[in-house]
Amino acid sequence: MFSDVGPLELVTLGVLAVLLFGPDRLPEVIQNVTAFIRKFREFSENAKQEIRSELGPEFDDFDFEDLHPKTFVRKHVLDGDDLGLAEIRNAFDAREELAGVAGAVRSAGEAPPERAAAPARVNLAKGAVAESAARAPFDYPDAT
Repeated sequence: MFSDVGPLELVTLGVLAVLLFGPDRLPEVIQNVTAFIRKFREFSENAKQEIRSELGPEFDDFDFEDLHPKTFVRKHVLDGDDLGLAEIRNAFDAREELAGVAGAVRSAGEAPPERAAAPARVNLAKGAVAESAARAPFDYPDAT
């Protein structure tokens, strides 16, 4: 829950607590807060047990964390194979087909295609004209 709280924030909270409650009352406040947290956890566990008992024996494996939307989707849609999602996911995987094509090319005795040769370097110096390139007939500044 507090995974993003760093040491500097904890020290700041401690100093703030000492300033607000004073060093004399701080242990009493900490005890009251921990007692409240214990009572709240006990209350929530009792509520969960009451809900489970009211639902009946067919919901003995019911877990409240499954009600979180991410967990629900992961459990019932992504991991569930009822919808045939694994077949759909595998249909989009082209690795098997590419391996078959590569094997066919190798068995035909042809080498895999080489990479295209890199284009010749272009001289961008001012006034440089490519020797192999022919000039366009109307390549003048005043041509329209």
